[in-house]
Amino acid sequence: MCFHAKQSKTAAQLKNRFKVRFDKEIEYEPSEVLNGFTYPKLPVITNKDASNIQLFNWGLIPSWVKDNTIRKNTLNARMETIAEKPSFRNSVRNRCLILVDGFYEWQWLDDKGKQKQKYELSLPNKEAFALAGLWNEWVDKETGEVIPTFTILTTEADELMARIHNSKKRMPVIVSDQEEMLWLQGSDISKPVHLSERMV
Repeated sequence: MCFHAKQSKTAAQLKNRFKVRFDKEIEYEPSEVLNGFTYPKLPVITNKDASNIQLFNWGLIPSWVKDNTIRKNTLNARMETIAEKPSFRNSVRNRCLILVDGFYEWQWLDDKGKQKQKYELSLPNKEAFALAGLWNEWVDKETGEVIPTFTILTTEADELMARIHNSKKRMPVIVSDQEEMLWLQGSDISKPVHLSERMV
């Protein structure tokens, strides 16, 4: 799974890398560690506005729920079952790219996970890259505020991630730069992206 990410690039670096504008970039704060369970705002590009980076909260909130408590269970979504799960099936056409420059996973060093080794996963050149996700907008019934949210899609771990994330053997779906716009337009992900790891 993917519950901890890194986005340390500046707004200018992200605009240059993805060749888009950045809405409300003054509100963006780069961070070395983003914990999904604090529901932080991350930069995303959606299929609704593919020429713009926006800030969405991590943890998808379906439009039909009464409150936001569901988001602790919707930080990630299994790619294989999104069309079946009530939390995600109404959002399967709402595709997005979540912009990061790394994420963190823990390798179990014993059978019960009492001892763990933390790894940072990134591109070899440390450039920003995109994770595949789904997005939605939820209206807070008490305040009327429209809150845009997202979930990160996960898939079976590749050889590297199976060795590191050896307890559940899952990994986020990483989109190559050649397939970013294709993903937003509805295509499947096919080109593998090779990561490098660093113990932290």
